[in-house]
Amino acid sequence: MKRIAKLLFEAGMLKKTPRTGFRFLGTGQESVADHSYRVILIGYVLAILTPGVDRSRVMELCLFHDLVEARTGDLNYVYKDYATVNSGKAVDALTGGLDFGEDIAGLIAEFKAGQTEEAKLARDADQLDLILELKEQLDLGNKFAREWIEHVGKRINTSVGRELAGEILETDFCSWWLDEYRER
Repeated sequence: MKRIAKLLFEAGMLKKTPRTGFRFLGTGQESVADHSYRVILIGYVLAILTPGVDRSRVMELCLFHDLVEARTGDLNYVYKDYATVNSGKAVDALTGGLDFGEDIAGLIAEFKAGQTEEAKLARDADQLDLILELKEQLDLGNKFAREWIEHVGKRINTSVGRELAGEILETDFCSWWLDEYRER
């Protein structure tokens, strides 16, 4: 139980770990934990919309996809050009001594490889969360967000992911509440 408690404290670091790409965009901010929560939700939705996939597996892949960032921090694409992260060492450190450590390591490896249908959906969920964040910044007036959206959109690999990305781009970020308010 001591090792599990340490894992849970480690996972809590994600609440304090900023996603660093927003520094270059100039607006927006979120923690890795903020990001991971919505990635799990998006993964659930994508799995519901995709017959024949293991919904729980997609959600587990989403849940653990950025856990190593509690140790490595979030390296955006600029930082990755100059810094090297030993993610294998981080995975070993965070899963070592856990009876279920191999399960977590396997999920991280499956997500990274992106070969299974579940991993493809989880990876799309990761990108769709960024598209949602960028669309919000675009709607709030950040002109650079459009170029980022176009770049991120190229990383969507499933038809359901591309369809959802298209709908996100057609939807105002505040319409979920504002449209309802206007109808009153």
